[in-house]
Amino acid sequence: MTDTPRTRIPIVGIAGGIASGKSFVAAQLQERGAAVVSADRAAHDVLELEGVKRAVHDRFGEGVFNAAGQVDRAKLGKIVFAPPPDGPQQLEYLEQITHPRIGEILLGQLNQLAEQGTAPLIVLDVPLLFEAGWNKCCDKVLFVDVPRDQRAARAAERGWSADDFDRRERAQRSTEQKRQQSDLVVDNSGTPESTREQIDRLWPSLVAAADLK
Repeated sequence: MTDTPRTRIPIVGIAGGIASGKSFVAAQLQERGAAVVSADRAAHDVLELEGVKRAVHDRFGEGVFNAAGQVDRAKLGKIVFAPPPDGPQQLEYLEQITHPRIGEILLGQLNQLAEQGTAPLIVLDVPLLFEAGWNKCCDKVLFVDVPRDQRAARAAERGWSADDFDRRERAQRSTEQKRQQSDLVVDNSGTPESTREQIDRLWPSLVAAADLK
């Protein structure tokens, strides 16, 4: 991230480990009136840009595209999260061609929401919140806490192998580091209702987040 949004609306970043349920927490905040800016949705949009698709094709070949000519994220993921040294090198290349464009989309959405001024809170749902520096534009960071074994089980339900989970986990900052750098914590290891109750309790402090940018 190279810029910050022009906003007086509190921005809350969502952090957590892989398969911790960050998007679920973001959706719950959205139900309470927050506007959500999602890096995952932005990444989908970026991978549909013709220039990006050409770069992906040149680097990774026809095999990462589906019959409709769209990038198959699952196939691409198997390449960029493969074991070293190939996987990290491929991931670095992919990030070089996608992250600047994703950043432009996110910043544009944040500024648009700030200009509209209708949402009481903006939620920034970015998987690499700290790694990419997006935490710097957040008034608060909310960490979604789930034990590693439970997250690994959730990832397995998505079809990930244990090796897939381990490699992707190692590609990010440790969950303990993220937790320590966050301002608030929600325990998402229990029932959905338990998580909703915690969010209800946190909502007033999130909307009234101090130190607005």
